[in-house]
Amino acid sequence: MNERLKKWIQTGSFDTVFLLIVCVLLTVGIVMMFSASYVSSSYDRKTGYNPYYYFTRQITFAAMGIAAMFIVSRIRLALLKKWAPLILIGCVALLVLVLIAPLKISDKEDFRRWLGIPGVFQFQPSEVAKLGLIIFCARTLSMKARQQNALGQNGDPAIRTCLLITLFFCFLVILERHLSGTILMLGIGAVMLALGGVKKKWITLTIGAAVFGILIFLAFHDKIIEILPIKEYQKTRIVAWLDKDYDPTGDRWQTNQSLYAIGSGGLFGLGLGKSKQKFLYMPEPQNDFVFAIVCEELGFVGAVLILVLFAVLIWRGFDIAMRSKDRFSALTVMGIMSHIGLQVILNVLVVTDTIPNTGIGLPFFSYGGSSLFMLLAEVGIVLSASRASQVRKR
Repeated sequence: MNERLKKWIQTGSFDTVFLLIVCVLLTVGIVMMFSASYVSSSYDRKTGYNPYYYFTRQITFAAMGIAAMFIVSRIRLALLKKWAPLILIGCVALLVLVLIAPLKISDKEDFRRWLGIPGVFQFQPSEVAKLGLIIFCARTLSMKARQQNALGQNGDPAIRTCLLITLFFCFLVILERHLSGTILMLGIGAVMLALGGVKKKWITLTIGAAVFGILIFLAFHDKIIEILPIKEYQKTRIVAWLDKDYDPTGDRWQTNQSLYAIGSGGLFGLGLGKSKQKFLYMPEPQNDFVFAIVCEELGFVGAVLILVLFAVLIWRGFDIAMRSKDRFSALTVMGIMSHIGLQVILNVLVVTDTIPNTGIGLPFFSYGGSSLFMLLAEVGIVLSASRASQVRKR
């Protein structure tokens, strides 16, 4: 093997506990996605009335993602650090391209989220951009640590750079009419800044301002919603969230069906495959609201066990990060695990009607090719870090 190439290949064994948890979540996720989708896909013309349409496609995405995961797990993270500026440029190019020449796969003209070839493949550049943002911020913040001190005069430009890049990415994604992607992008950037050493006073001020803003919004939401720079359907979703009696057969229909599913599941659930809400009551149950079907079929106990698995996965990921031998690897892994954690929390909050319906999928469970592929690629990065750190198996 070429010596120059060999130096970028990561050797050693990876963290089998982390991989095992991922495999369990992925397996359960695919099973639950199939259970949630086979009824609606049987009656959907765009699926050819094929009950296995979403299942077979998700299996294909998972197989491609697993292959990518093991390939990425062999790449030294130092190579990603070296390529971080090019990765950033590539992400910006994709985010701009999707605004110029989007692939239309929906009747909603304002949505500019996909690139690809019609009928062959499509992907969302925002999914790639999330990882690109993590890698670039990790590189910038890790280089800052080499300077005199992490929070000193020389460190502040790194913080500002990451903040500006985060806001720029959010600006491009919001132009796609992709609010959930924007929220996640902003959350990832905020976490990276917090992990990278932003001063505590700024964290305190930001949290204080957010709490104050929420209180003001709740007190004067009628007037504030009217002036928000968002689309009318997004304003309607906020109104429907605040007013639980708002248009129960329209804008609150999906959320109400979600709550019915969660409530009817009880403690132990109705049993795998026995959901009632998926019988054309819940719109597109295989997507953002698959967790409601999980609650209905597996009950409170099953849903909690799945959330515990996610919690253990995130803890294990942070454990790998803390054992990493360099700051870039640690920040990258913590950024990836924070991304997964944020997405799980936001999805559960949406499904339980705690926050407005923003269209955020549940990792490993919700249907989506580009999301699942990128998620497994991120897992590969964590496995690469575990190879390098020689994490002790427990």
